[in-house]
Amino acid sequence: MSERVKVTVAVTGGIAAYKAVEVVRQLQDAGFDPHVVMTRAATEFVQPLTFAAITGHKVITSLWSEDAGASGGEMSGIEHINEAQTTAALIVVPATADIIAKFANGIADDFLTTTYLATTAPVIVAPAMNVNMWNHPAVQLNIATLRTRGVHIVEPDSGYLACGMVGGGRLAEESSIVAAVAEALASTGAARTPQPGDLAGETVLVTAGGTREPIDPVRYIGNRSSGKMGYALAAEAHRRGARVILVSAPTSLAAPAGCDRVCVTTAEQMRAAVLERLPDASIVIMAAAVSDYRMAEVASQKLKRDGARTLRLEPTADILHELVERKRPGTFVVGFAAETENVLVNGRAKLARKGVDALVVNDVSGTATGFDSDSNAGVFLTPSQEIELPLAAKTEMSALILDEVAALRAATREPART
Repeated sequence: MSERVKVTVAVTGGIAAYKAVEVVRQLQDAGFDPHVVMTRAATEFVQPLTFAAITGHKVITSLWSEDAGASGGEMSGIEHINEAQTTAALIVVPATADIIAKFANGIADDFLTTTYLATTAPVIVAPAMNVNMWNHPAVQLNIATLRTRGVHIVEPDSGYLACGMVGGGRLAEESSIVAAVAEALASTGAARTPQPGDLAGETVLVTAGGTREPIDPVRYIGNRSSGKMGYALAAEAHRRGARVILVSAPTSLAAPAGCDRVCVTTAEQMRAAVLERLPDASIVIMAAAVSDYRMAEVASQKLKRDGARTLRLEPTADILHELVERKRPGTFVVGFAAETENVLVNGRAKLARKGVDALVVNDVSGTATGFDSDSNAGVFLTPSQEIELPLAAKTEMSALILDEVAALRAATREPART
C-alpha cells in the first residue's frame, strides 16, 4: 500500500480481548493505520493504554467526552459520525454474543454500536465465545442476519476454550482476521488504486497448485500448496485486461472467471503444458509448487504394508530453468521461492541461478504465510531491487506483485531517449 489506510478496530468484552493486541500489530505490519474503540466491558480485560501505546492514537471508550458535565454535559456525538465516515473498515475483535445481537437488531447504546449504524465501510466481525453460546439458535440467527446485510464474518476456530470446554467458538487466528480485512478492502478498492487496464494486450501464463507424483495407483508424493496464490494472480491479471492461461495442478479452487484453465497432475504434465503455451505468453508467473522428485519406478499395483520400505526417487525436470532458455525475447518471467530459512540469501541465489526477471520469495515456516493460508507476505526481488510485500490477503498480494510486473513491463516498452 502506498499510503497507510485507516481502519477501526473495535474490542468488546470477551476473554479473547487480549488477542486484539496482536491483531492491531499485524494490521500495522500489513500497512494499515488502526484506530481502536473499546466497549466498557473490554476495558475490564485490556487497558486502553495498551492500544494507545501501540497505535499512537487516542482510544475511544465512551460515547461521552471525558469532560462531560464540566462543559454542560456535551456529548461527543459528532465523534462517532466522524469515525464512521473516515474509516476504511470496521473490525470487531473479539465479537461477543451481546455485540452481535445489538448489530443484528439495530441497538445503538454506546460508541461502537452507533458507529456501526453510521458507517458505510466494510464491517468485519470475528466472533469468540463459549461453544454452546456460539451454537445457540439465537446467535446463529443473528450471524445469518449480519451476513445478509453484507457483514464479513471470520468464522471462529474449534479447539480448547477459556471456559475449559472444547469446540467451536475460539477466536480465529490473528492472521486470518487480518487477511479478511485486506480481502474486504481489496474488493472495494479502498486499499489500493485500481489499475484495470495496465496489462491490456498481454498474455499472462500462470502456474498454480502443487503437483503430485504417483507412488502406486492410490498414493502420491505431494506438497501442501493450495493454489490460492496462483489463482489470485490469474484473477487479478484478467481484471487488469490480460488474456490469462492458468496451468493448474490439483486444487479445490474454482477456475477464475475469464481464464483459460489447463488442468495437470504431475510435474512432467505441467512442463509439457507450460512449454506448449510458452510461445503465446508475454508474461510468465510460475507460482506452482512443483515436486522436485518423482518415483524412479511407479508401482502398477497398490503397495502392501509389510514393514519398512525404501522409495527410490529421481529429480523432476527444472521447468523454470527450461522455459527461461526457450522463451522468446521480451517474455517477462517471474519465479516463486518458498523458503524456511535464510530467505533473502536463498532467494537471491535462486534469482541468479534461474535467470528470471523477478522472483517472489516468502517464508513458509509460519502459520500466517505458510501453505494453505489465506494471507501471504514476501519480497519481490529483481537483480537491482528488493521490494517488501507486507502481510496481506493473497488477493491483495497478487495486486502488489502485478503492480511491480506492470511497471517493469511499461519501462521496457518505453522508447529510448536520444
